[in-house]
Amino acid sequence: MDATIYHNPKCSTSRKALAHLREAGIEPTVVTYLDTPYTREQLTGLLADAGLTPAQAVRKRETLYKELDLGSASDEEILEAMLEHPILVERPFVVTAKGTRLTRPIDKLDEII
Repeated sequence: MDATIYHNPKCSTSRKALAHLREAGIEPTVVTYLDTPYTREQLTGLLADAGLTPAQAVRKRETLYKELDLGSASDEEILEAMLEHPILVERPFVVTAKGTRLTRPIDKLDEII
């Protein structure tokens, strides 16, 4: 099975998702999105495929979220902030032929493998 994980190696949930994929016998394409930031097309596609809005996929616990006052921002403003500061994107997104999920909690990964 082909899979892609949008990975942050510093994130324990992202590391667990990558390990879970490998334990299932899947060697995914790993995109370290902090090194290779999302394009607008890529991020809007992931959000749409996962059935999420930018407000649902932004990291609210990230300091930058508060600094940029994103709590009262529109989805477009949040999306712009996520594109400019990829650390604001919740993680990890995983894509397989069965679908796209923001695999938080990790159990969501089982829906698409």
